Amino acid sequence: MAVNLVNVENVSKVYGTRALLDGVSLGVSEGDRIGVVGRNGDGKTTLIRMLAKLEDTDTGRVTHSGGLRIGVLTQYDSLDPAATVRHEVIGDLADHEWAGNAKVRDVLTGLFGGLDLPGFPKGLDTVIGPLSGGERRRIALAKLLIEEQDLIVLDEPTNHLDVEGIAWLAEHLRARRSALVCVTHDRWFLDQVCTRMWDVQRGDVYEYEGGYSDYVFARAERERIAATEEAKRQNLVRKELAWLRRGAPARTSKPRFRVEAANELIKDVPPPRDTSELMKFASSRLGRTVFDLEDVTVQAGPKVLLQHVTWQLGPGDRIGLVGVNGAGKTSLLRALTEAARSEGQVQPAAGSIRVGKTVKLAYLSQEVAELDPTWRVLQAVQQVRERVDLGKGREMTAGQLCETFGFGKEKQWTPVGDLSGGERRRLQLLRLLMDEPNVLFLDEPTNDLDIETLTQLEDLLDGWPGSMIVISHDRFFIERTTDRVFALLGDGTLRMLPRGIDEYLERRKRMEEAAAAASAVPAAVTQTTGQPERSAADQRAAKKELQRIERRLDKVSEKESALHAAIAEHATDFAKVAELDAELRELTGEREELELRWLELAEDA
Repeated sequence: MAVNLVNVENVSKVYGTRALLDGVSLGVSEGDRIGVVGRNGDGKTTLIRMLAKLEDTDTGRVTHSGGLRIGVLTQYDSLDPAATVRHEVIGDLADHEWAGNAKVRDVLTGLFGGLDLPGFPKGLDTVIGPLSGGERRRIALAKLLIEEQDLIVLDEPTNHLDVEGIAWLAEHLRARRSALVCVTHDRWFLDQVCTRMWDVQRGDVYEYEGGYSDYVFARAERERIAATEEAKRQNLVRKELAWLRRGAPARTSKPRFRVEAANELIKDVPPPRDTSELMKFASSRLGRTVFDLEDVTVQAGPKVLLQHVTWQLGPGDRIGLVGVNGAGKTSLLRALTEAARSEGQVQPAAGSIRVGKTVKLAYLSQEVAELDPTWRVLQAVQQVRERVDLGKGREMTAGQLCETFGFGKEKQWTPVGDLSGGERRRLQLLRLLMDEPNVLFLDEPTNDLDIETLTQLEDLLDGWPGSMIVISHDRFFIERTTDRVFALLGDGTLRMLPRGIDEYLERRKRMEEAAAAASAVPAAVTQTTGQPERSAADQRAAKKELQRIERRLDKVSEKESALHAAIAEHATDFAKVAELDAELRELTGEREELELRWLELAEDA
């Protein structure tokens, strides 16, 4: 029989005049893997903070079993800004001790991409103070996972992790023996990790068996019983249920309800979207051309992110864009945006971007646009437009769209300055859609949104007739809203992935294995020749010089090509040819020296 770890007995919590939790009783036992869902502001974080005894209850009590080892990841870390990553994560362990520990190696590689923390300026010896919030959060998560606990409590653990990091974390947590309570809006993660769900709603907590897919089935059944036929027909939960039963790829959770009963629930629910009808309507709004890229190079400062990209975004295309951090996803969207807003006048470093004449672009960036804090929510939306045409005869007023996005009649009169981060994100999305664009770029649109708001946004996008590119680490959202997935794998290319994100993860794993195999060859040479191993700092310096040499080699190659063309052009002018040939010989000598130096550095790097 499983040992009870935590008991929550008749707990209540009130903020101001609002009861977040009202007489809630719950328990966590050994082996439990519990996902916590609910709308922002309904008390999910408050519940798990009281569960971990980080916050007091107003009434009731929370008891822990004797000697309970509990690890908590909150939304705000308590790391010492003056300490190094090594001190916070590894402590006083000597290098040979932690490097010989398989768990430590797994955590550092999974969260940071390598034992030397390649994304940090001084690796493990980087001081924490100047780091970003996302980097600090990964450090706090690594510190927690390296230790042994009976119960792990996580508040939004997938924030600031890419698709690979989320997949690694899911696999790591499945392999641990610790019990788990986790608040997250990442529905794929919930399906992979959790075996029970807590749904926090209006002061109460409803319990469901199974992962997220099972929870959707159970909730749809509960609401079917309680609702009228017409309300059922329009219910968003049932539409998401239709999606889970019909279309979502790689659904691994097995529903605990009869298949016949599930099919009965969704027999009159239309498919999430009529793709052919939307493509037809999008073509009438956009024409044949949306974005045509021809041999495009995208740079961020001196760094080349994409090279020789030839690609087309057509009318009605719904594209999911995935890739490693720093591969150029956001830079690609910015290059397309600059070309669109300048009507093709601003072009990338090389190649050309052709923009359709009828393109009306809306770009949701990762930064929340600042609005006048004295505006009311409804006023901020009406500043853009009073009514919006959603296509296929659907029209909404500003007030109706506000309600769809979770701004009820009272909330519509709240000053913008009083909104939370998630609510401002929703308002930013709402204003974009009110402007009736026919092309949407969404860069991490799921940040700060709860699951209920995400399903409402997905429903709105289902019938939205236009072209769309979505960058997101939320693979459920990408699978739900897009039809094709393209990947930036960090090698300067853009590739279509017929099997979606599963194929992306497989490709990335093969690339990492190939890189590990290649790095093993210089290591073997070092051991046989008796040369000392290079330090992490030397390796980083070698990598930087390698990148500088590669950039210079590109320039030398371009100059050589230009000189060859000039020699051909002045073939009858012997004096000019001699002058050009002398320049060419100098460049050839420089290139040979650079290539020799590159070979020397490749071993160090």
